[in-house]
Order: sequence, then C-alpha cells, then structure tokens
Amino acid sequence: MGRLEEADAYRCENRVSGEERPVYHVTPPVGWMNDPNGFSVYKGKIHLFYQYHPYSDKWGPMHWGHVVSTDFINWEEMPVALAPDTDYDFGGCFSGSAIETEEGHVLVYTGVKEFDREDGSRGMLQNQCIAIGDGEHYRKLSCNPVIPGQLLPDQFNREEFRDPKIWREDGVYYLVAGSKRGKNGQVVMFQSEDLQNWEYVSVLADNSGSLGGMWECPDFFNLAGEYILIVSPQEMAAQAYEFHNGNNAIYFVGEYDPKEHHFQYRQILSLDYGLDFYAPQTMEAPDGRRILIAWMQSWDADFKPEKQKWNGMMTIPRELKILDGILYQTPVRELESYRDNQVCYMAEKISGTCTLPGVKGRVIDLTLEMLEEDFHDFTVHFAHDDRFTTYFTYKRDTGVILFDRTYSGVNKDVVCTRTMKLRRAGDGLKLRMLLDRFSVELFINDGEQTFSAVFYTPLEADEIVFVCDGMATVNIRKADIILSADRQLQ
Repeated sequence: MGRLEEADAYRCENRVSGEERPVYHVTPPVGWMNDPNGFSVYKGKIHLFYQYHPYSDKWGPMHWGHVVSTDFINWEEMPVALAPDTDYDFGGCFSGSAIETEEGHVLVYTGVKEFDREDGSRGMLQNQCIAIGDGEHYRKLSCNPVIPGQLLPDQFNREEFRDPKIWREDGVYYLVAGSKRGKNGQVVMFQSEDLQNWEYVSVLADNSGSLGGMWECPDFFNLAGEYILIVSPQEMAAQAYEFHNGNNAIYFVGEYDPKEHHFQYRQILSLDYGLDFYAPQTMEAPDGRRILIAWMQSWDADFKPEKQKWNGMMTIPRELKILDGILYQTPVRELESYRDNQVCYMAEKISGTCTLPGVKGRVIDLTLEMLEEDFHDFTVHFAHDDRFTTYFTYKRDTGVILFDRTYSGVNKDVVCTRTMKLRRAGDGLKLRMLLDRFSVELFINDGEQTFSAVFYTPLEADEIVFVCDGMATVNIRKADIILSADRQLQ
C-alpha cells in the first residue's frame, strides 16, 4: 500500500463524527488542516482541496484533502487527492490551485524536496508540480516538477518558492507564485501553452520591506474592471488598526500592464481584521461570481482542546464585490436556503443587560441593525453562560469594535483580544454574525469589513446577551442554520 492509500485508509478508519465538528464549515475528517487549495469548478461541481496531515492534530508532511459541493454549503468528503510519495515532493505536497481543462482536472502544487546544506542543516527545495485527475483520483505527471526553481532568476530564493495560482487567458496558461529575494517577498509570474513547458515571465509585484517577509498564497484576478492581488505576508509588524503583528492576509488594488506583466498597486488593505484568517484563495463560480475561502486559524494560536482529534477549519465561502476600491465580502447567498426558526425584533429598545426570547444558539445567523444610538458601548455576548463568554463591543465614541475571547475557555497564552477601526461608523451600523459551534465571522456594513475568529467553548454555553450603557434602538434578526443529517458533511 502506497502513502496515498495509507492516508485515505487512515481517514476512513479514524474520522471524527460530524456531531463533534462545525455544521456548515469545512473541517478535516481527522487530523490537521491548513490552507485551502485547488478551489475550483470541475464538471459542474465545486471542488475544495486543503493542506492535510491525517495522522496528527499538528502540522506534518503535507497531503491534499478533498471535498466537493454543489452549493458551497453541503460538502462531501472525497478520497485524499495527493500524498508526498515521490522524490520531488517527499517533503510535502504544499499549497496550490486547480483548473478545469480538456485533459481533466489539473492540480498545480508545490513539491518539497529536502536536502543537506553545507553547514549540515536541512533545507527544502520548492518546485511547482502538476497532477491530473477525474475529480476523484489524480496522477502526477512524469515530467514533474514542471517549474523547477532553476527557472527563477539567480538572485531569487529557491527555498521560498511556493503556492502557485493558475488561470487561463487568451489560450495561454498563467501562474503566479510566492517568492523571495533577500528579505523581501514578491510574486513571480510564469506562462505556458501546454501546462508542461513553462517559462519565467516577470516579478508581478514585490515588497519594499514594509509588508512583512515572504508573500505566501498569491491570488490575482480582475473584478469588475479592477485588478486585485491577494497575498499572505509573514512576519508583518502592526500598523495602527490596519495590519496586525505576524501572519496577515492583505489585498492590493491597482493597474496591470499585460505587456510587461507588471502590477502597479495604489491601495493596500487588510482582507480580514480577525484573529483567525489566513491563506485565502478565490475561484470564479459558473455564474460569474468571484468566491473566496480562507483558513480560519492562525499559525501562532493553536489552542484547540487536547482531546479533539481534528484541528483547523475554513471560513464560509464569501462573495466578493468591489466598490470605490474596497472589497466587500458577504456569505454566499446559498446559505439563505438553510435558515430556519427565524426570529425578528424590529425597533427593539436595548438598555442595560438583556436577553431576548428565541435569540440564542451556536449555529446561527444573527443580524443587528442600529437605528438610533445614544450610548458609548454596545456589547453582544455569545457562546455565553455563567462561566464562559465571548463578545464584540462597539465603542461608538471612537468608532472601533473590540473582540474578546479571554473567557471562552482558552487555556493557553494566545492572543484573545483585537480592536479594529470601522471605516464607516455612526447611525445605521449593521453587524451580521455567523456562528458555527466553534467560530464566529462578523460582516460589518454589508461586508465592507470582516472579522473572523475561533473559540472552543463547550456547546452548552449558547446564550446571547446584549449590554448597552445607554439606549440603542435595534432591528434584530436571528435564524438557525440547519443542514439535514443525511446531507451534512459526515
């Protein structure tokens, strides 16, 4: 039995019950998950792959896990797609992307090969590789790696060359990947006419040094006439409220020169302001929507319960729109089909501490719309009981939102609070919260800003409590998210 078959057999024999995992967010059946990979459509189905280590709840030799869906909400587990089982990828099948072709479903990934440095330490050469399949099973090309590090200019770092994103334009395949020159991250571009013979084209965009180090998981696309570049920089330093310390996900808006293959950006913003959001990847849906999904976890905050045998989850897939140079993100509209037990309070007066009948739960879609504001602080506690709580506080005087999971049951010294500045505050503020057992995603003002975070509070804590130090008039809408047992990812 090969490494691929062993991994899939382990997945099947050790999978964790769906009752122990989120309801409508993708999680690994067992073991570790990180970056989304190969987010694409093939033969009418939506495919999502992910970095996967089935044998442990910690990062390890990377495989590709695989799920499929017809609506971005219900996901079906598929066999493990890739395992590190060849000379050129024995160190891991790192992140990549996918594209539908006449030859089949093409996966493009980074193969990692370990080697001994002159000083005796171990290094990792990173090259780009291809596998082709039928949507369920995949075979690696015999000519791999199709883009070896030798194709990079001499001064580029061959040990920091990964995460290819592929697309086709005017009959030519293009691919961007993260790279590094010196201490600065950059995005490099390649092109091919046949997927096997590639040539280096350009540095699409680079880092002056102020935006972290290595740029991981690049994604480049046109949205309503605007060119967007998404990257995930490592080792960033905080900048006011916009960028936090460590691993970020940021986007650039700018102009692309198709002759020089260079992207000149004019605006840089965070993609998500939360504690747990990294390595986003987008795809174009059959109806033309640009859909984004990301890993909802942080490299520096692994604090799941010790006995939990799965680790990591994805965000809800999000529809992207651009308005005045700002990316708006909203949960895919397909989620609306799974809303049930709806409760509405219109022009509700909130003062002091209160709960509302029917407004509770850990798998819900909750929207608050401020109509009148006469207060300093307005707080929403969730996953709450007499022992645990997590909350958002809207601080009206300063136009910021504070998140705090200190009392969610965290038992490690990880970051628990973060404050974000609203681009647009004041009367009419709209907050939409998606809860799914162990996570919250906040969509502010119809997705103008987002905030994603995980917490592992016991499920018995399911109260929602509102606290206002003055008077707020609010529209409140709550719905349970229900997937039938025979359709929920098991």
